[in-house]
Amino acid sequence: MSDIRFVMIGIVVITVGFIILGVYGSEYTGITVETDEFSTCYEYSEEEKPQEIDCQEILQNKMLVFIGIIAIIGIGILALIKGVKGTWDQDVKPEEMLGPGGDKNDSDNDKTDV
Repeated sequence: MSDIRFVMIGIVVITVGFIILGVYGSEYTGITVETDEFSTCYEYSEEEKPQEIDCQEILQNKMLVFIGIIAIIGIGILALIKGVKGTWDQDVKPEEMLGPGGDKNDSDNDKTDV
């Protein structure tokens, strides 16, 4: 793949990681505050009274989600670094180049065939 593709993939993956962090991270904000301020955590619903839940289990789920998000963002950063440091675009052999001026041998062959 081209270096610019790695840069674009890295930017997209990092952006997706931050979007996932924003969507799923907001679910754990209330639990974090409850754990820091109080000794018990509650799950709230509109139909029932608040139910007591295990704070440690929710915090473990929070850590798993954040580890996954950190992994996604880390993969994006690695792709970005690979794209920035890459030299694949500069290492193209002259005979593999396409476009204007890159295929001079074919124009010589066309003149001799006529």
